[in-house]
Amino acid sequence: MFDNLSSRLQAVVDRMRGRGRLTEENIEDAVRDVRRALIEADVALPVIKAFVAQVRERAVGAEVARSLSPGQAFIKILHAELAAMLGSANPGFELKHQPPVVILLAGLQGAGKTTTAAKLARYLRMRRDKRVMLCSVDTHRPAAMLQLKTLAERAEVDFHLAETGETPAEIAAAAIAAARRVQADVLILDTAGRTRLDEAALEELRQLHTLTGAAETLFVVDSMAGQDAVNVAAAFAQAVALTGVILTKADGDARGGAALSVQATTGQPILFLGTGEDLDGLEVFQAEGMASRILGMGDVLGLIDEVEQKVDRQRAEKLARKVSKGKGFDLNDLRDQLEQMLDMGGLEGLLDKLPLPGGVKADQLAGQVDPVQIRRQVAIINSMTLKERSFPKTVNGSRKRRIAAGAGLEVPDVNRLLKQHAQMQKVMKKMTKGGGLRRALRGFPGR
Repeated sequence: MFDNLSSRLQAVVDRMRGRGRLTEENIEDAVRDVRRALIEADVALPVIKAFVAQVRERAVGAEVARSLSPGQAFIKILHAELAAMLGSANPGFELKHQPPVVILLAGLQGAGKTTTAAKLARYLRMRRDKRVMLCSVDTHRPAAMLQLKTLAERAEVDFHLAETGETPAEIAAAAIAAARRVQADVLILDTAGRTRLDEAALEELRQLHTLTGAAETLFVVDSMAGQDAVNVAAAFAQAVALTGVILTKADGDARGGAALSVQATTGQPILFLGTGEDLDGLEVFQAEGMASRILGMGDVLGLIDEVEQKVDRQRAEKLARKVSKGKGFDLNDLRDQLEQMLDMGGLEGLLDKLPLPGGVKADQLAGQVDPVQIRRQVAIINSMTLKERSFPKTVNGSRKRRIAAGAGLEVPDVNRLLKQHAQMQKVMKKMTKGGGLRRALRGFPGR
């Protein structure tokens, strides 16, 4: 996301860094480049106008910190205004209401609303320790109900299935009663998606909002829709009291115009970014971090949050304790590490949060780590017996041939894996002698 905009703005930043002083002339040049970059990113024109005016006013004024060069001061202003445009002052996603807290998801058909409902349910279950129930009130598409039921099973949350012939209002009332019976903390209602915005859809949404007393009404919008997404969001915001926005398909949007416009247009914060089809593909939106990423400064806090979410700390702690006690790093441990790498998913997304050196792109580094190769290595280990995994030195020539055949690979593939494991063993032994693992262990949260 923001690839094109980021490249353009980083070029502006690089030019301004070298300025010994700021003049009205070079500020105007920089502001012109910023305006052009925002237009190409498909940002709404009123938003561009307000943004550029604010940047120019602050830059031309005496707002230059003594500890910074004028060029750095301009970068600081640009970062602050980007964060403000993205909604840095907005509150986070709170659920301080009497359970079951009702969340209405609204949006046009094709925005990814049903998948987002399941992603949000999984997020609330895994990250907020909530018991969640999902329900579809989309009577126009019975298949949507079955799709959400399947997704609810994958997300491991409760699901309420509507009875034949029920109206959306009747389904919602029954779902609230069902959520109370199972003592669910949160009920997420997936409302009907329409191919176009019409009064009937908005009136149905108003009725559901009134009936359920929804604590959150979130607008789900396809970030790749650009200006259309912003216009539809504005219409929904006028019709019903939205409390937040979820941008879907963020990984497929190179421009980012919707993300930069929707908060200013609706007055409501972007709460989450959706990426991919995996149910873990929901990222908490952080305006400050996103502004940093756009300007090539990285988003270290966002990276830490994502790693904490996806890395199994208990497994990591168990491994550290094991090796610290002098027990070897066997192939079972290597398989755990490889599987966690796969679980991290989207290595490019993680690298995108790091402040990489000039000219280096996250996708270039991510391309050097082949998930297919990792899966092959896992398959090799799975083809071994329990004894072979625990004692790799017992794997001789005949065993290698059997293991390779079982994994559908060649003996050299098995040799490479064993060599990799031997190298990791040496590293673990060195860390154990120096007390490195003990220090790492003390760094685990809760210790």
